[in-house]
Amino acid sequence: MTTQHATGTRKEWLAARLELLEAEKELTRRSDELARRRQALPWVRVEKEYKFETDEGAATLKDLFKGRSQLMVYHFMFGPEWKAGCPSCSAIADGFDGSVAHLANHDVTLMAVSRAPLVKLQAYKRRMGWHFPWASSFGGEFNFDFNVAFTEEQQRKGTIEYNFKRGGHVMDEANAPEPVRQFAATCGTDAPSFTRDRPGLSTFALEDSVIYHTYSTYSRGVDGIWSMYQWLDRAPKGRNEQGPWWKRHDEYGPY
Repeated sequence: MTTQHATGTRKEWLAARLELLEAEKELTRRSDELARRRQALPWVRVEKEYKFETDEGAATLKDLFKGRSQLMVYHFMFGPEWKAGCPSCSAIADGFDGSVAHLANHDVTLMAVSRAPLVKLQAYKRRMGWHFPWASSFGGEFNFDFNVAFTEEQQRKGTIEYNFKRGGHVMDEANAPEPVRQFAATCGTDAPSFTRDRPGLSTFALEDSVIYHTYSTYSRGVDGIWSMYQWLDRAPKGRNEQGPWWKRHDEYGPY
């Protein structure tokens, strides 16, 4: 059986590839411009005293910088009552775990923060074989203030503000999309509880002992740090998906 995809000669491929190269270069230049615009955003002073639990003990937001001037926080979906972290966040964490050492030696601390108690985060981290620092914000307001956690009342009233817009989330197990129910079940929770935590990335700067919030991104905004998608976007069949297909890396069979 022959392929249904377009075929051609090497000369035809090269001509098409060179045309695509110009578009790729333009995208790179546009990406560089967007990076400059991110860095040009006004910084907002963080006035609230947030508390966390880490492997080293109780910590403040300033402590999370670990002596560096920049902090990047991945908002990892792991609710207080869950038995495991979100599969999607776990796939993202697989990709950034190896970057921590490089960033640390470039004045940037990369850390995950979740609402689950520290003991759960530590156990899950051991299971996954990760090494990145992971802080618990259990019982605090950090996740709520940065719009990645919501109360049941907010969910019920549709007053959730996520990805810079307001809207309701799944409240009834019956009307939840099947992938949401499946992901929730793998975390040991139900769909309404699962959707009260959301993913995101927030960055902070520390200057003269003052902490500033500099940037946050949510939803598809985290695609750029989801490394498996960067690979798939260059694969012959692209993302080639009809819905969520990924699992935690220890849940696949042999490969």
